[in-house]
Amino acid sequence: MGVIEEVFSIELPVGEQFRIQRCRYTPSSGETDKRISIVSGIHGDELEGQYVCFLLGEWLRDNREKITGTIDIYPAINSLGLDSITRSVPFYDVDLNRNFPGSKNDFLPAQIADGVVTAMKGSEIAIDIHSSNIFLREIPQVRIAKSQEAVLVPLANKLNIDFVWVHDAVTVLESTFAHAMNMEGTKTLVVEMGVGMRLSKMYGLQLLDGLLNLMACEGFLSINPLDVRMPIQSHVGEVAYLNASQPGLFVSAIEHCQIIEEGSIVGHIVDPLSGERLDEVIAPIAGVLFTLRAYPIVYEGSLVGRIFGEKR
Repeated sequence: MGVIEEVFSIELPVGEQFRIQRCRYTPSSGETDKRISIVSGIHGDELEGQYVCFLLGEWLRDNREKITGTIDIYPAINSLGLDSITRSVPFYDVDLNRNFPGSKNDFLPAQIADGVVTAMKGSEIAIDIHSSNIFLREIPQVRIAKSQEAVLVPLANKLNIDFVWVHDAVTVLESTFAHAMNMEGTKTLVVEMGVGMRLSKMYGLQLLDGLLNLMACEGFLSINPLDVRMPIQSHVGEVAYLNASQPGLFVSAIEHCQIIEEGSIVGHIVDPLSGERLDEVIAPIAGVLFTLRAYPIVYEGSLVGRIFGEKR
């Protein structure tokens, strides 16, 4: 079985202690310099990664003899947020993923970020698992800043995900865990999948296969690579955003992760009081619907979907 270790702790003003723990799995011969970190729970309302960490830990416990590198699992970075199912760090109302690389001499969220980076520094690869929020459902995807495309896309292709979204970096990305670790030389992939505050069992099993395949290909496991899907690549296409034109109840007309034609009806905005259909949400391009609204109440401008399609 893995060894559970405390990698960061700090006293809280309320007389309690904040802790970050990891479970470390090593070959029978002991720890190796070759190390991978699997990370979840930076946002306390994103629970999909909790299930993936369980599945991976269960597999490693049953296949200890196949481990050839050091594998660290960090299921609960923002443990206070997870305890209260709160996205931010409680008491501070701060998004932890906007405070990296952090500092030992700053407020608590920045100290946590510094402790995380210090614990994972030296990892060859890190996988940062996120869910969407409670409003949107995402197919399993990896999001990569364009500046990291050449290094990270080949790794993402091994993760058994459906979509690789290469996007232009914006200023806020410079304060994320992934950016901080990539700057430290750790190849870090951000996985987004599912919906906030929920578990998607199918997606968890899909990513487990991807993690096992990546670790087999990169020398962390002595198993044959798995037969995984090749994701759609966004750098050869465009992403269209679908927004609500007015407030109401959004009722989807198609399933998530569908290939749709330009002009297709994605859903309707309806008024429960009058019984009227207020508007149709129409696909402006043909492609794959990789984001679809899960929370039905919308306001003018609310995001209801994203479509990836080929450039014309």
